[in-house]
Amino acid sequence: MSSSSGAIGETYYDVLSLREDASFDEIRASYRSALLNFHPDKLQAMCRKSHPDDIKGERYFKVQKAWEVLGSPKSRASYDRELQAAKGDAIGAESISLEDMVVEDKGEVVELFYQCRCGDCFFIDSGELDEMGYPLLRNGSKVSLRTLDALPASVVLPCGSCSLKVLLVIDTNSSVSIDC
Repeated sequence: MSSSSGAIGETYYDVLSLREDASFDEIRASYRSALLNFHPDKLQAMCRKSHPDDIKGERYFKVQKAWEVLGSPKSRASYDRELQAAKGDAIGAESISLEDMVVEDKGEVVELFYQCRCGDCFFIDSGELDEMGYPLLRNGSKVSLRTLDALPASVVLPCGSCSLKVLLVIDTNSSVSIDC
């Protein structure tokens, strides 16, 4: 994926050949593949004849750095915020908080929705929030987000149908209680 702004250059998503909304499993798989493809030992054997300058393994170190950032949900959220700011991308719609979302308890998973102006919705579930380090806790008919020791975060949520996106801002200063 190329950056939408020429001024940004190659992003960590570009390094791993990923979309910005890639799942953790997609990031991990792409990292492992790139790691094998750009390992200095492999490149040395391949490049000895054709591109002797590529033996340094610079691409390998870019892959490593991309994994350090994108492999951690907290550092990825911070990187995504910086990337969006650098792009000057308004994200299409607006910034929202968890309080703005509708909650549905689906047994093991809690789903959070926010209506898009096209009629579909923006969506995230408790599993995705948990992977980011923001577990949802149930207490009777309430669902609370635990953010006491967590860093602030944000997640770009795409609409299920159109090209709009919203920025879900996770406030670390308070716990959010939502009626189910």
